[in-house]
Amino acid sequence: MTMNARMTRLVGLLLLLGMVALAPTPVVAQETEADVSVAQAIVAYANKRYEEAHRHLADALALDPGNLQGLYYSGLVHLAQKNPARAVEFLEQARAKAPDDPLIRYQLGVAYFSLERYDQAEPLLAEVFQQQPKRDGLGYYVGFMRYRQKDYQGALAAFQTGASSDPTIQQLTKFYAGLTMGVLGLPEQAVAEVDDALRLQPASPLTGPAERIRDRIVMAREREQRLRVDVRLGAFYDDNIAINPQISRDPLAQALRNTPNRGGGRSTGEFAALRTDYSWLRSGPWEATATYGFFHSQPNNPGLFRTGKIQSHLGGLAGFYRGTVGALPYQLGTQYTYDYLLLNGVPFLERHTGTVFGTLVESPSHLTTVVGRLQAKNFLLDATTPPPDNRNAHNWMIGSTHVFRFAGDQHLIRVGYQFDLEDAEGSNFSYQGHRLLAGGQYTLPWGATRLRYDYEIHFREYRQAHLFLPVTSPNTMTRTDTEHLHVFRIEKPLPYSLTLSAEYQGILNNSDLDVFTFNRNTVLLMLAWIY
Repeated sequence: MTMNARMTRLVGLLLLLGMVALAPTPVVAQETEADVSVAQAIVAYANKRYEEAHRHLADALALDPGNLQGLYYSGLVHLAQKNPARAVEFLEQARAKAPDDPLIRYQLGVAYFSLERYDQAEPLLAEVFQQQPKRDGLGYYVGFMRYRQKDYQGALAAFQTGASSDPTIQQLTKFYAGLTMGVLGLPEQAVAEVDDALRLQPASPLTGPAERIRDRIVMAREREQRLRVDVRLGAFYDDNIAINPQISRDPLAQALRNTPNRGGGRSTGEFAALRTDYSWLRSGPWEATATYGFFHSQPNNPGLFRTGKIQSHLGGLAGFYRGTVGALPYQLGTQYTYDYLLLNGVPFLERHTGTVFGTLVESPSHLTTVVGRLQAKNFLLDATTPPPDNRNAHNWMIGSTHVFRFAGDQHLIRVGYQFDLEDAEGSNFSYQGHRLLAGGQYTLPWGATRLRYDYEIHFREYRQAHLFLPVTSPNTMTRTDTEHLHVFRIEKPLPYSLTLSAEYQGILNNSDLDVFTFNRNTVLLMLAWIY
């Protein structure tokens, strides 16, 4: 029998009694004499005469122990009397008779919630929430349990979707929505939600804690560290630091391999890196940072030519805006950087790079970033090269990366795609490319040791036949490259903000022109200090 049919019969019965039932009623079986006592109990319950309702329900269940309405309303009366343990007993019996009834599942979930038996309340209330998200108070219950499970986005969605006519539930919903936004890195929105909670019931017992939490959020934002410093020192072994071509029949490739001042390509060495970021502006959801980076690499092989000692300087400015779309946090940003590279102390390359990006956190398990970039390259030594070999270029890139997140970002899987277009002054270096990205991170259960692997494959199709290669028949082949990059790292956090890591980098570049085909393997050991 349907809910509407049952309610129609109940209303008819109550009209005979001269009263109106106000509480919702689950689906029930055919009426018996016990229904009269249940109807009287409903009237008493609706008027908050709970002891009277309890007596009528006891009479009804004595006549018919399996009366569904009697069991259901017995649960409601015990809930109203702040006795959820007894409510569970009756509501579980009601659920056994009508396992799919949403009213029974909802009230049983509320009873378990009141007992703080959240593992039993959550599946009941979550299922009802999917069907009836606006049911009174349900958004708060579901959001609170998701908050406890650190599903902050799910919690915020429930808080924002739910509704309640109870001022206390309304205040609790606003309060926990504020806490959730604070955890999600949205302090301004968090303070606004907590302020709304305070305005709903200024004299409630929650007022004091809410004010203290609001003040802490504000103070934490003001005191949040503005300066970040990352210092890295390490040693490396590189088996092809000179980027010698692979063995082939190409005479130029073989000549480059045998050039004495390329030192055979193998070398150990040391490196140092520094990066500083300073947040010079924080205003509401806006933030702006200034960046400086330094890198120096010193090989120990004295025979290396040009590709030996490397030093670079980088400066940049960036701006960010953080907010939410519904319950989904997002960040929009733009960045400009200038970097200057020297080889063996001689200026080699300068780059101007402008980047725009947007990141959307779809859920605790998904995050997507879209990025666009324009980079202007100026190779400072290419002024004397033949025009077709001039590598000065503008590079346009657009792409997207999606991250699958597990266990609070302890484990990650990344996949992505990028398209780039290199418009070089020299026709030999203009190409269009497609880059596929994949990788992952796994955090071991002991000592937060992280394992990380990243893989990139870059397909580059050059626009015109190379004017000078191969040397035996120039201007007859169009260069096509496929570059594979493998990076594997293991990181071990140490005391005093130190991290010890070991890393392997492998580059395999296959080209139709043998001069550009090479393999390179590098192993690094590094100690990092992050402030």
